[in-house]
Amino acid sequence: MDRKSFLQAFVPASFGLLVSRGLGASTPPVSGIAAAPAMLREGDTIGITCPAGAVESLEIRNCMTVLGSWGFNVKCGATVGKKWQRFAGTDAERLADFQSLLDDSSVHAIMFGRGGYGTMRIIDQLNWNKFAANPKWLIGFSDITTVHLHVHAQLGTPTIHAGMSTGFGSKDQAPAAESLRKLLRGEPMAYVVNGHEMNREGNCAGKIVGGNLSIIQACSGSASDVSTDGKILFIEDVNEYKYTIDRMLVHLKRAGKLERLAGLIVGGFTATRTREEESFRQSISELVMEKVSEYSYPVCFDFPAGHVKNNLALKLGVPCQLSVSSTDVILNEVVETITAP
Repeated sequence: MDRKSFLQAFVPASFGLLVSRGLGASTPPVSGIAAAPAMLREGDTIGITCPAGAVESLEIRNCMTVLGSWGFNVKCGATVGKKWQRFAGTDAERLADFQSLLDDSSVHAIMFGRGGYGTMRIIDQLNWNKFAANPKWLIGFSDITTVHLHVHAQLGTPTIHAGMSTGFGSKDQAPAAESLRKLLRGEPMAYVVNGHEMNREGNCAGKIVGGNLSIIQACSGSASDVSTDGKILFIEDVNEYKYTIDRMLVHLKRAGKLERLAGLIVGGFTATRTREEESFRQSISELVMEKVSEYSYPVCFDFPAGHVKNNLALKLGVPCQLSVSSTDVILNEVVETITAP
């Protein structure tokens, strides 16, 4: 199928119905996936909790202003403003706060405070029963990849990889914030971004999974280990040496995580460390292509998501179509169309 035919086949003229919460349902399941959380309406509440790094109340002021301008209420969890060692409270405090917002039926989405480290210390103690019965959007990235992976592995519920409560501070971040607003209000994901000279061209379909490369590797072999077979894997990272990135990619390959992908999206690999790296001259894109050279699926580089200012919101765990060329990359969510009887 050529590129034009691909777009005609998979970008629907009209998108499927998004059923309101008042009808007691969310977006209908597609191809056997768990039901997605309902779209947010004006007056709905977004909770903020900090399962990892500490966040001061002043740091989320811009976020609260923006969420308010979108018509949402904001409920700050007990961990906002707390600090214990490098974390936003003790493990028990962070667990209790996260659990409280998961179980609170008046909270319609949860945005996490920041990444860093810490979510993995509490993920296995969370009870997901009420969330599974009444799912809500979980929003974050970086260390929050632990949550994305765990929810996808255990429940199959879609989540949103996007900026957190400290990421609303500048005009450069406005497009990313707007991409999140659209997803929360029920607009299907649809992006056209610049290509890259090392992109491997092709078309594919599958659910997007993944997030931060370090966390993907750290969750391997655990209850949060997600299958990548037939999926579009998204990876990004920050503040790593190239040799550690290489090592993590080798680990994923040896674990069979790269062999049966539908496609690969490489996001931002930023603030790469260089000390003692003079002899490691390969670029990040060269490191990646070296690991996947024997496979034939499409690969795109520099997709604007991850530790970058224009951190576009990605729905993880939903069916998508990906078209890759050297000139552009097209990513569209596939939404089931409901035909009236």
